[in-house]
Amino acid sequence: MASSPPRRKELAAIPGIERATHAIGLFLTERTALDVSQAEAHVLAYLLGRKNARISDIHEEFGHRRSTLTSVLDRLERRKLLKRSTDIQNRRTVIVTLTQSGTALATKVFQALRELEVHALEGISTTELETFHRVIDGFSNMPVM
Repeated sequence: MASSPPRRKELAAIPGIERATHAIGLFLTERTALDVSQAEAHVLAYLLGRKNARISDIHEEFGHRRSTLTSVLDRLERRKLLKRSTDIQNRRTVIVTLTQSGTALATKVFQALRELEVHALEGISTTELETFHRVIDGFSNMPVM
């Protein structure tokens, strides 16, 4: 008879992921000149390297609930940081594009996040980073239960 794996009394990865997520949020909050939420910051940074993106691309990148993503995009659009338009090749597809002021803020957000990431990854080998990505992918690719 096969034995089952021993039960751990604590979680192995989730508390660390939660702490890191909260630390990123606090890092962004402390940069009051940015004046963006964590979700807004990540969307802006994502859009920075793209001429435009479909809402479905953004959803796939972050895994937000559709209603949450819509709220984030609404706030950014009200601040005139992005605009939404209809894809001329498929009218059911909505395209998101940074405005000029959105690009300026997204650049600042990206630089701040890059600064944090460089500091956090100091001394981390390529192999360790690859392992980290495998762990994160394990959580990100979980089927909804």
